[in-house]
Amino acid sequence: MNITTSIKTKVARIDTGEVFTYDTLSIPQSEFSAAAKALSRLVANGVIKRYKNGMYYKPKQTVFGELKPREDVLLKNYLFENDKQIAYVTGVRLYNQLGLTTQVPNVVRLASKDKEIKTKIGSLVIKPAKSYVSVTKKNVPLLQLLDVIKDFKNIPDMDKMIGVAFLKEKIENLSDGDKDKLTSFAKSYPPKVRALLGAILEALSLEDLSESLKETINYLSSYEFGISKKALPTASNWNIT
Repeated sequence: MNITTSIKTKVARIDTGEVFTYDTLSIPQSEFSAAAKALSRLVANGVIKRYKNGMYYKPKQTVFGELKPREDVLLKNYLFENDKQIAYVTGVRLYNQLGLTTQVPNVVRLASKDKEIKTKIGSLVIKPAKSYVSVTKKNVPLLQLLDVIKDFKNIPDMDKMIGVAFLKEKIENLSDGDKDKLTSFAKSYPPKVRALLGAILEALSLEDLSESLKETINYLSSYEFGISKKALPTASNWNIT
């Protein structure tokens, strides 16, 4: 099967409105030139549309006209490379999805260990954020929890009591293996993250994990999160205010 026939077959299997790239079509780099010509012919024939260089979609017609791909579908293409997750959503957009803030920003932060992702998707402005450890599909939920801790003080309109309760519930419901991973990943984050996670682990009676974090921070340092003793009784043990 030549590259043109192969692309036509693969495109026929893609749902309307779905965004795809060269990676999605599993095109070898040696055949990029021939693939580009084949895709251009499909664009010219109206079978697909080019969203931007290297990114295409099958248009979907409705009674109101053509339905463009949703922003979240387009966003997904920046989270993966060669079927491997290399970035994840963080920042206020994430905290809104988790129910911690009512704000819906038009700026989306994508955290990656090795890439700075900057682009624009419709009305969304994509800006880079730092991932402190390498991103994999399995560890993204843990890294997002650590980001909640990192940004805890600055999450817009979040009730701190609710924020602490959210973190305690999420961490308590993790498997033992994921609790270990979360604690291990935290050691790559700033000291304030290790302090707040340590206080939460201590509150959950996970002393072995909390003690392993206490060894990594300066006992003379203090960390301001705006958390009351009522919200987290163990906070004072970690110089958290």
